[in-house]
Amino acid sequence: MTLKAPPERWDEEADVVILGSGAGGLTAATVAANEGLHVLLLEKLPVFGGGAAISGGVVWVPNHGGMDALGVEDSREKAALYLRRILGNRARWDLIDAYLDTAPEMVEYMHARSAVKLVPRSVGPDYYSEEEGATSGGRMMDPVIFDGRELGPAFDQLRPPLPTFLLFGGMMVGKYDIEALLKAHKSWSAFRHSAALVGRYVRDRLTFHRRGTRLALGNALAGRLLRSAMDAGVDLWNDTSVLDLFQSADGTVSGLHVERDGRRIRVKANRAVVLATGGFPGSGDMMRAHIPFPDLHHSMAPAANVGDGIRLGLAAGGRLDDINRDNGFWTPVSILQQADGTLLKCPHLIMDRAKPGLIAVNGVGRRFVNEASSYHDFVAAMHRDHAYVPTIPATLICDHHFIRKYGMGLVRPGPGSHRKFLKAGYLFRADSIGELAEALSLPPETLEQTVEQFNADARSGVDRAFGKGDSGYNRYLGDGDHAGANPCLAPIVRAPFYAVRVYPGDIGTSLGLRTDAGARVVDDDDRPIPGLYACGNDMNSVMAGTYPSGGITLGPAMTFGYAIGRDLAAAAQQAAP
Repeated sequence: MTLKAPPERWDEEADVVILGSGAGGLTAATVAANEGLHVLLLEKLPVFGGGAAISGGVVWVPNHGGMDALGVEDSREKAALYLRRILGNRARWDLIDAYLDTAPEMVEYMHARSAVKLVPRSVGPDYYSEEEGATSGGRMMDPVIFDGRELGPAFDQLRPPLPTFLLFGGMMVGKYDIEALLKAHKSWSAFRHSAALVGRYVRDRLTFHRRGTRLALGNALAGRLLRSAMDAGVDLWNDTSVLDLFQSADGTVSGLHVERDGRRIRVKANRAVVLATGGFPGSGDMMRAHIPFPDLHHSMAPAANVGDGIRLGLAAGGRLDDINRDNGFWTPVSILQQADGTLLKCPHLIMDRAKPGLIAVNGVGRRFVNEASSYHDFVAAMHRDHAYVPTIPATLICDHHFIRKYGMGLVRPGPGSHRKFLKAGYLFRADSIGELAEALSLPPETLEQTVEQFNADARSGVDRAFGKGDSGYNRYLGDGDHAGANPCLAPIVRAPFYAVRVYPGDIGTSLGLRTDAGARVVDDDDRPIPGLYACGNDMNSVMAGTYPSGGITLGPAMTFGYAIGRDLAAAAQQAAP
């Protein structure tokens, strides 16, 4: 990707040209178009939605207008205190101030002027729930279930969710759906909810939909954003690759050279080009340059996110920021090699690690982390320890009771054969801990001692080694119906015993272009490059490579996307005669 001087003649023209159709790009497009600008959004894939479509869909918004109704006490100052405790001296307060000021405004605007609808979780602790400024709920907001049929023919152009988020090959389920499905045999209301889910899915398939049209999680958010952009009149071009930026002698970015349907097109951007291409998790060279143990790493983010926007920004005179603790948003990932040789990857986010009766061990059979810590911190511990003790892959271990009740990774809870997973080498099973250790090439005596010590702590309700279940966040992810004193602890005693190996992975990269508080890409002297903006994972993480709570990727993406659209429209109105 190179820079070119603007041509004498343009083929197409728009006020704002946005690269990428994730949460940041679609939000910026919707707001700018709502406010009267002609917006062209370019997506290089056949499908829209970006990383948002395969995410959990959570958006972190402190101090929004719905807090009082939940009975949650929050304030801008409280959120700032919490972020100060987590980010420390890495914080860029110009960005954080802009985020805290604008995020509630973004939610209010999107609720009023788009199809986006977010509902706060009354219970949903920040990830460091014992720190000053944390709240036990309210800040994490989930997208409301969306009927994909509202997209019309564009439903087939919405990126589908991850296979691991689907049941029966195509039925989406959200957090509360999963709870109902697991309790369907215990509760009449849960049974009715579950039956309605399955019935809706059957009807969808009978009417020739490739998958269920009841969308949840990030697919619901992406669907709502796509509907919003369509309603606002955004021109949506898929299957369009960006070749170059056009930049004037004074440094102003004035347009792009793109390829669509085999034709090269020069597109003029009267107001701005917005980079929102999703970071670089699919770029081997950038990952090798910026993350630990890249050859052992497995990203859950779209493979097509290869740093296009970041490379364009760098070519235009921008630079990468240098404030991050970590350069990715980490998650442990297990991998199943399928019969056709393809890899099915499963992120271990919230469904298994915190539940009672599971431990994670390193390559010498010892625990190395609080298993109920956030997915980001779990992998950070893998990185830290692997420098001294083999910890990649790490191994999750449980017993028969656990796997029947909670499942583990790709293995669903409930009765059923595990033959496919055992045969593929994804799941390990043995009649004793010692035999399981041998199957995993771990020291049997060490693993037996580890399990024995954990079991003693589990019976007492206190994990003396790592504090599993000590924090409000841990307990939130544990089993509230567990009979023991600690919802995250239970002894591992009932044979057969099971294990799954996990590797470091990510749900996106956090290293990105340095911007000012208005999301304008800046040069080496922190001067804004005229006409060039970045948001989403093309913009460096507002959280400086930390992970304070659920929704700290989509929250900033939508907030700064909103700010870009708002500010560009305001500037256009001010400049109008």
